[in-house]
Amino acid sequence: MGVTYADLKITNLFSKQSINAHALVDTGATFMCVTEEMALQLGFDTAEVAGHVVTLADGRQIRVPRIAPIEIEFGNRSYVTEALVLGDEPLMGVLPLEAMDLMVDPLRQQVIVNPAHPNFPVASAK
Repeated sequence: MGVTYADLKITNLFSKQSINAHALVDTGATFMCVTEEMALQLGFDTAEVAGHVVTLADGRQIRVPRIAPIEIEFGNRSYVTEALVLGDEPLMGVLPLEAMDLMVDPLRQQVIVNPAHPNFPVASAK
């Protein structure tokens, strides 16, 4: 098993500024994370946005900026959400994966649309 990346389009829904991101996919992470530079390219002032406390892999808790609303696009799927400003590369966690009904194929090291729902995302409501 190796590292999986996904090519995404991220849009600030207020300013309509968009960027393309080659994001690390981490099923152990919760949120979408973008770098400070990406947040600035999207038109956010990270000193003026709300914050969110996160627990890092080493157990430390830190407060990071939270940007919203953003739209994440992958293939024929999209998800309106927020992103945390953290790290030195973009990271897609489980919330956007689940919301867009995407799956990680670890053998091919790629993100795929759920083959059971190829035309649109389906979520469980139970």
